[in-house]
Amino acid sequence: MFEKEKQEVIKAGMKMDRYGLIALSGGNVSVRMPTGEILVTPSGMIYEDMVPDDVLVVDIDGNVLEGSRKPSVDTEALLYIFKHEPTLNAVIHTHQPYATAIGLVQDEFECNLTTLANGTKGSVPVTPFSSAASIDMGKDTVKYRGNSLAVILSNHGVIAVGESLKQALYACVYLEEAAKTYVAAKSIGEPKRMSPAQIEQAVQVFNYYGQGSKQMPKGLTDRIQ
Repeated sequence: MFEKEKQEVIKAGMKMDRYGLIALSGGNVSVRMPTGEILVTPSGMIYEDMVPDDVLVVDIDGNVLEGSRKPSVDTEALLYIFKHEPTLNAVIHTHQPYATAIGLVQDEFECNLTTLANGTKGSVPVTPFSSAASIDMGKDTVKYRGNSLAVILSNHGVIAVGESLKQALYACVYLEEAAKTYVAAKSIGEPKRMSPAQIEQAVQVFNYYGQGSKQMPKGLTDRIQ
């Protein structure tokens, strides 16, 4: 079951690789179905080698409903997020290097780029350390993310979330793009900051991004300080 959705999960994993967010079989993708089941990528498999049958279907308690592969070692943490965040339907875990690097030296990735506001809805918090396969990954995501669509796991990687798989994927890709820009800026000086009003404007503008969205209201993009 869910053959189309499983293929979308695999495509998301391949895009994570394409954009440099993972290497080999790192990270994982999970998506909640409208009927409550969770699709989870298997442990230790390279995404481009996967077929839909490799993606597991589990219930909210982690019982395997379909699939013969071993589910991601992070499944317990992923399910914790789904249990405690009913509006979220997708969770992506990566080991993206630039965002992770920021988490090694800062307690927050302050929003100073419209791209970051677009993707994560603002600044991205850095959580305490949690190892792979630990439920603490999920607990810290719920505890620290606030309104952000991502957290940086200290000494580990990133968890991005969304109401859809597309939203979660945009969050981790745009987070890494912003992190690259920020690291480059820090190498030559102190980056400029955005005001809270500018951040909120960037968040709102992105709500009208794409062909399926409504027409942007007049005045939304007026210059603000």
